[in-house]
Amino acid sequence: MIYLIVAALTAALGFCLRLLWKQNRGLAELHEAVRNGQPRLHDEHRGLELPAWRELAQSVNALVAENSTLRQQRSDQLAQLEATLGNLREAVLIVDESNYIHLANRALREIFPQARDLVNLRLELIVRSAAFLEYVRTTRAGQALPREEFELVAGASSTWIEVSGAPITAPDGKGRWALFVIHDVTRQRVLERMRRDFVANASHELRTPLSVIKGYVETLLDGHSSMADADREKFLRTIQRHSDRLNAIIGDLLTLSRLESATPGLAFARVDMADFLGELHADYQERAAATQHHLELRLDESAGMIEADREKLTQVLGNLLDNALKYSPPGSKIELSALGLAATGEVEIGVRDNGPGIPAEDLPHIFERFYRVEKGRSRESGGTGLGLSIVKHIVQLHGGRVWAESPLGQGTSVLVRLPRAHTTNGVAE
Repeated sequence: MIYLIVAALTAALGFCLRLLWKQNRGLAELHEAVRNGQPRLHDEHRGLELPAWRELAQSVNALVAENSTLRQQRSDQLAQLEATLGNLREAVLIVDESNYIHLANRALREIFPQARDLVNLRLELIVRSAAFLEYVRTTRAGQALPREEFELVAGASSTWIEVSGAPITAPDGKGRWALFVIHDVTRQRVLERMRRDFVANASHELRTPLSVIKGYVETLLDGHSSMADADREKFLRTIQRHSDRLNAIIGDLLTLSRLESATPGLAFARVDMADFLGELHADYQERAAATQHHLELRLDESAGMIEADREKLTQVLGNLLDNALKYSPPGSKIELSALGLAATGEVEIGVRDNGPGIPAEDLPHIFERFYRVEKGRSRESGGTGLGLSIVKHIVQLHGGRVWAESPLGQGTSVLVRLPRAHTTNGVAE
C-alpha cells in the first residue's frame, strides 16, 4: 500500500514538474515573441492546460501586433517626412532626447559626406562642436534661440553652418525631440575672407607707390628752387617709375574685374597650336637673348587645334614666359612646349625654367592675388603680384586648368591644359 502511495505521489510530482516546465517554456516563448515583435503562432502550448492560457497568449499577440503597427506607422511617418523634406535645398535634422538622429535629408548628408548613413547615429559622432551640441540641448528644452552660426572643424578643414531650431513632440507623444534647419554657409565665409584679404592686399599694394610718389612730390615742392637739376631728374624718374607701377596694378585689377564679370568679353576662334607657339617663340627670342637665356620650343605634332581667345592666350603664355625670364639665372634654358593628350581630349602647354624653384608650402598659393614667394620679389622685378591670378582666370574661362610643379632647386614648370577643338562630327583635331 505504501508503495502505491509513493508511486502515486511520484507520478503526481512528475506531472506537476512537467506542467511547470511547460508553463515556464510557454512564458519564455511569449517573452521572446514580445522582444522580437513577432506574434506567437501557437497560442495553445502543446499539452499545456492552464486557466486562461489561450486568452493570455491571444492578448500578448494582440499587443505585439499593435506595437508592430505603431512602429510601422512611425516609420512610415518618418519616411513620408523625409520624402517631403528630401529635395529641399536646406538641410533638415531631427534628433531625439538622447541625440540620436531620426531624420537627415539629402542636403544634410552633403554637409557631412564622411558619414554614409546618419540615421540612428548619435549627433556627437559626426559633430565636433560643443557650442552646437549645447544649442541642440537648449532648443530641445524649449528655450527660444535666435539663428546662430557654428564652425565645425574636421582636421585641417572647417565647415560653417547657420542653424535655426524648434522643439517637437516625439511620435509616441511622450518624448521631446528637436528639429533643425541648417544652411551650409562655408562658401560665403570663404568668399568674405577672400574679399577682406583682397581689400587689405590691394590697399597695401596701392599705398606703397602712392607713399613714395607723395614723399618725392613733397620734397620737390619744398626744395624745387634750390635743388640741383640732377637730383630733380632723379626724383622725377622715381616718381615716374612708381606711377608706372601704380598704373600697372590698377590695370591688372581692372583686367581681373572684367574676367570675373558676367561678360568677360572673350572672342573664341580656332587656334592652330603650331602656328601660334611658333609666332610666340619668335617674338620672345630676342628678349630671351637680351637676358642671356636660351628659349627652346618643343612642339608635338599631336597638339593640333584649340578653341581660344588668341589675345588672352597670348597674355597667359606671355606672363609665364616673363616670369621664367625674370626668375631664371642668365645662361639657363627656358622651354616652351605643347603636347596633345588623346586620352583626355586636351592640349598641355608647358613653360619650364631652370630657376631656383618654389618651396612646397608656397606652391598651392602662387595663383592667389598678391601672393609672393619672397617678400618684395615682385616689386623689385616690376611685377604687380596679379599676373598668375589673371592666368588662372583666363585658363578657367577657357574650360581648362593650370598648376605648377617645382622640385626645390630644380626649376619650375607651369602647365596649362585646354580642351582641344572638335570637328562637326565630334572628332578631335
